[in-house]
Amino acid sequence: MGRPRGCGLRTDDERADGRARGGVRGARARAPAAAGGGGGVNLARLLEDSAGRGDAEYLVADGQRVGFRENHERAHALAAALRREYGIGRGDRVAILAANGIPWITAFWAVTALGGVAVAMNARWAAPEVEHALRLTEPALVLADERRRRLMPRTGDDAVPVCAIESVETMVAAGAGGVVSGGLRAQSEDPATILFTSGTTGRAKGVVHPQRSLIATVDHQRASRVDDPAPRRYLLATPLFHVAALHNLTVPRLVVGDAAVLWEGRFDIDGVTRLIEGESVTHWSAVPTMAARLLDLLEEHPEAAERLRTLRALSLITAPASPAMQDRLRALVPTVRTSLAATYGLTETACPVTAATDSDLAADPLCVGTPVPRMEVQIREGRRPAAGVGEIWARGPHLMSGYWRDREATGAAFDADGWLRTGDVGEFVEGRLRVHSRRTDLIIRGGENVYPAEVEAVVESHPAVAECMVHGAAHPEWGQEVCAVVVPADWSAGTLGGADPALPDGLVRFASERLAAYKVPVRWTVRDAPLPRNASGKVVRGEVLRRGA
Repeated sequence: MGRPRGCGLRTDDERADGRARGGVRGARARAPAAAGGGGGVNLARLLEDSAGRGDAEYLVADGQRVGFRENHERAHALAAALRREYGIGRGDRVAILAANGIPWITAFWAVTALGGVAVAMNARWAAPEVEHALRLTEPALVLADERRRRLMPRTGDDAVPVCAIESVETMVAAGAGGVVSGGLRAQSEDPATILFTSGTTGRAKGVVHPQRSLIATVDHQRASRVDDPAPRRYLLATPLFHVAALHNLTVPRLVVGDAAVLWEGRFDIDGVTRLIEGESVTHWSAVPTMAARLLDLLEEHPEAAERLRTLRALSLITAPASPAMQDRLRALVPTVRTSLAATYGLTETACPVTAATDSDLAADPLCVGTPVPRMEVQIREGRRPAAGVGEIWARGPHLMSGYWRDREATGAAFDADGWLRTGDVGEFVEGRLRVHSRRTDLIIRGGENVYPAEVEAVVESHPAVAECMVHGAAHPEWGQEVCAVVVPADWSAGTLGGADPALPDGLVRFASERLAAYKVPVRWTVRDAPLPRNASGKVVRGEVLRRGA
């Protein structure tokens, strides 16, 4: 396959000055200055320094163990192979579309060593979502596993060179002894990663994190370990395309000297607890769904708590956990009775905005803690600071530089002073932040964000549907489940007319071909009247829900 449009071979300097920086050019002035982040240090330099940790374990997965020196050698070997075989260099975007595994992390560090931009694509996407991300970011290469390679466009303008990530080990062997240096020239505001989130348009946006924001995240975690330098062993069970797993776990572990123990495949709480026991895991950042499954296991098999005897801390991430869940965790997991924690953050922030310690949660189970060092948080009404409930804004060196090739969205996200509007509503209570709603209408299912606008757009593209409104409903295991209200295209005069009674089943099949499984509605309501709308034409969601559709 040929290289995609705009991805012709260039010199390192041309790449750095053109394609890498061009994605957020013109909007960058709105993002925060590089205060405190960088200072001549970049991710490639951290990779070089990590080799000094020798054979101490950095990565553990499925019987494979990779030390810090070996990780450094593997990254350079793969980087040399990518440069030789695909012409990858400084400023090139390389997408990774694969399940968790050591090859994923080796690929990330190889791209970093080259000075490229790692595009972390959602491994749960359906083909149309993958194609959108490819059109948006125009990567020079995609590293994909067998299952995801089937989703790649084979011909046309969207075709991209694809490399089987299963061949990483072969490429590492072929490039053994190779050394690359492009990444050492990366500047503070050069893009390092592109992750994905969605917005009101319903289409995935590329969140650009520069070197600065990842270095600031590393500095934050390194500073917190001054009084507790003993090596830790972290369970990595969340997807590597998430900011929590990549920016907050994988990268800092390399610098601090901890091990990351990877869980591979579908989440299975019995297997996870046995992995914790077998690898002496000390720290686990879990989404509430994982915590709920842990509680179910321990209530049915109390003896399984013995597997967690090495666990020293459990942090709840991506969504607030109920006070009841916190109490159950303390009761059933003795080793974390005084070390339960929670965080609040976004894909747009490379590290948490706030963090709650066990004492914070004991004092206020509804809180998500206080701002992390060097992160400022304000509650605003409009664009002015306000007391009480309002929109949460944040500022600090950990923030993204903007959305890839979306100046309008970047401009709307930042104010002139570098403050990021989160879109979340909350308030400070006795100095601790409470989050009352996770962005307007956002559904969080099992730790995954589901944006109604995206799902609505897919459902409404079905010829039998005139209108659709997607919303969340409470679910005991997943936190929320995805629900849809549809108005058939053949609705007329207050009756369903000839609407097919099997319409919901057909819509499930239709949506499943176009969306990741976790986004497909599981509850459908067929409405016999148009959706109510306000004067500006927007659906009055509250009215639909109050009337039960």
